[in-house]
Amino acid sequence: MHDALTGGLDLVWWITAVELPALGGLFWLIARVRKDADSALDDLRNRAEEAQAQVRESLAAYKLEVAKTYVSFATLKDVEQRLTDHLLRIETKLDSGLMPFEGGRR
Repeated sequence: MHDALTGGLDLVWWITAVELPALGGLFWLIARVRKDADSALDDLRNRAEEAQAQVRESLAAYKLEVAKTYVSFATLKDVEQRLTDHLLRIETKLDSGLMPFEGGRR
């Protein structure tokens, strides 16, 4: 009977002296790792949001630059019409025979 009691006491002592502090340490370690991971995730989220804001600002600036420097479709169509008219006038002059030089010589 004494051996059974001593064996039970050894088991209780083992659980109390070794396993409970080890489990407490593991719990603390898990909690600490989770806290560090959450902190790192928050930092990463903040950096991603800042980068996204910079990209949006850069895109808005680029759109403004494009709007300032590129011609509108109506302006481009007007320039094309003027060039076409001018080329047609040149073609008409060439067809009418008003060339100042005959045979391409002076």
